[in-house]
Amino acid sequence: MVARAHTVAFEGVEARPVEAQCALSAGLPAFHIVGLPDKAVSEARERVRAALAALSIALPSKRITVNLSPAGMPKEGSHFDLPIALSLLAALEIIPASDAAETLALGELSLDGALLPVAGALPAAMAAAADGRTLLCPAACGAEAAWVDAARVLAPGSLIDVIRHFSGQAPLAPARPGEVHKDAHLRDLFDVKGQERAKRALEIAAAGRHHMLMVGAPGSGKSMLAARLPGILPPLTPIEALETSMVQSVAGLLDEGGISRSRPFREPHHTASVAAIVGGGRGAKPGEISLAHNGVLFLDEFPEFPRQVLETLRQPIETGEVMVARANAHIRYPCRFLLVAAANPCKCGYLTEPGRACGRAPACGEDYMGRISGPLMDRFDLRVEVPPVAWADLDLPQAGEASASVAARVAAARRMQSDRFGGHDRVRVNADAEGALLEDIATPDAEGRALIARVAERFGLSARGYHRVLRVARTIADLDGAPDVRQPHVAEAVSYRLLTSEKRVTT
Repeated sequence: MVARAHTVAFEGVEARPVEAQCALSAGLPAFHIVGLPDKAVSEARERVRAALAALSIALPSKRITVNLSPAGMPKEGSHFDLPIALSLLAALEIIPASDAAETLALGELSLDGALLPVAGALPAAMAAAADGRTLLCPAACGAEAAWVDAARVLAPGSLIDVIRHFSGQAPLAPARPGEVHKDAHLRDLFDVKGQERAKRALEIAAAGRHHMLMVGAPGSGKSMLAARLPGILPPLTPIEALETSMVQSVAGLLDEGGISRSRPFREPHHTASVAAIVGGGRGAKPGEISLAHNGVLFLDEFPEFPRQVLETLRQPIETGEVMVARANAHIRYPCRFLLVAAANPCKCGYLTEPGRACGRAPACGEDYMGRISGPLMDRFDLRVEVPPVAWADLDLPQAGEASASVAARVAAARRMQSDRFGGHDRVRVNADAEGALLEDIATPDAEGRALIARVAERFGLSARGYHRVLRVARTIADLDGAPDVRQPHVAEAVSYRLLTSEKRVTT
């Protein structure tokens, strides 16, 4: 007889079904695991053997073969321990084979039989619900998995709890979902003195998810502004929260099974590698752009990032997803993020201050900003110069607008976009609109068309730049509550398109 238990193998955020088949046969005593297991899966036999011995369960003097089907799919990770143990216990007739076959299990076994947490409980719960199976996972993963279907999630603390449940001695109670975390430490725009133009650009970026580049001298407040962006973004919708949590679950970043409604804010250092930013490495884990899905990716000291890292951002910015290609697999991760970049105008940082700039100006700035390629620069909808704040202004009383007021306008604009794009699956905000849909919602009036035509001819806007100006103009109109895009909206959108240095070079 072949006993069966079910589990999953992860390909990105997708959980592929895997069947653990266990057979006992005559022959020399042995314990083999087949089906393209990696090192962690192959070592499961020792963890399972030790866990059973801790429960005083001796393996028979037979040949034990566990096959992870489909055999052609690579198996990675320690979460295969529990399904392997389940199929073996069913083959030994310690638990009913029918109950094991109706369960989808994942979990790592300690040598004393305790169940240790593993990554990916949320996608596994989605797969179990789709197949109509009960999910069996470690107690530490129960709160995370219970968000899908709490009534069909069991979270034992050890292997003995599993045996007692299936034998009817001590049935397990369904797991409970974790708490919804609230970020109580969001920073307020009220703390920023001056920089009204940058604040306005930040509001537009939040309302339409437009990528933004800030250029300014050191200490002008670029990082301070970016850190306050999460405070004006609307909370994640239920669908967005599930998408974001799926990526975090695969990466093992969900805190005690709680799901957050706050949007992710990722700020990797400029020494990060391509694999760290885009994804990859051992197991092809999600990178920073995927961990920032539905949130913000802040790249400070933007030109200091390696050129190869910067260029890999071009395609994900356009498509909203990234394909991590490996020899034996192609893993797809979502990465629809808001990119906020900050840069000094030159290497010394004081290009725009004649009294402090180095002797190589303006070549210093051209060389430094030249590290950002033209195609990548063209993908920024908003480009803002952040001038230094005079020390005298720092002593003035605070008179800025609080984040709550700005967040209310952003939320109203997002609601307009949600109503507008309700019938489009892949379009949620203005930044996603393209083609005929963009022309339908963002075609300006006659004065606006004339203005953008003059700008395109004077400054050489690319087709991508032209469409991005229209998207930004549509967002500005939404913030004004206007049904149509007019000339003032186009004029403001164009003003954020070119930096002063670019205007000087063009003229």
